[in-house]
This record gives sequence, C-alpha cells and structure tokens, in this order.
Amino acid sequence: MYAIIETGGKQIRVQEGQEIYIEKLDAEAGETVSFDNVLFVGGDEVKVGAPLVEGATVTAKVEKHGRAKKIIVWKMKAKKNYRRKQGHRQPYTKVVIEKINA
Repeated sequence: MYAIIETGGKQIRVQEGQEIYIEKLDAEAGETVSFDNVLFVGGDEVKVGAPLVEGATVTAKVEKHGRAKKIIVWKMKAKKNYRRKQGHRQPYTKVVIEKINA
C-alpha cells in the first residue's frame, strides 16, 4: 500500500517503512507526527481524494533534523561591476513512515 501526501508545499509518494526527507517540521526527534493531507491511497483498493481522501492519515516518526548541502547563489550583471555571492543550506526533517491509515 502506498499514499501520496502533501507536506511543505510538495506532494510525496510514501510507503510503510520508507525514510523520506521533507521540509523542516516543528517536532522533536523521536516524536510521532501525523499527515492529514492525503491526496491518494493506492494498493488493493484505490482511493482518490477530491482534493483529500476523507479519514485517511499517514503517521511517521521523526528521526532527525539537519541541513542539506550548501548551494551557491551567484548574481552578476555584465559590464556593471555588480557581483554577489551567497550560500544557502535548506533545513530538512528525516522521517520514517510507520502506518498508512485509509
């Protein structure tokens, strides 16, 4: 069984036991979180939401928080001596999907 959930403005396909990296959540490591925005549940019985599947939730355990690899943002305007270099590290939360309740 799998589901498509929405979190952090993104839609993610998840299965039980899967480890995923998502936008940072307000939860401590070791806590259990529940995702209520379930758009689709697939498997033996398919449920499609309009836009959400009623009564469906996905529970996950927060494993850790971290920051992704640094990316460089570089701005330049030709012939104007304008150059700006900036780095950015996006925060993330690693969660393990425990149960899909549909």
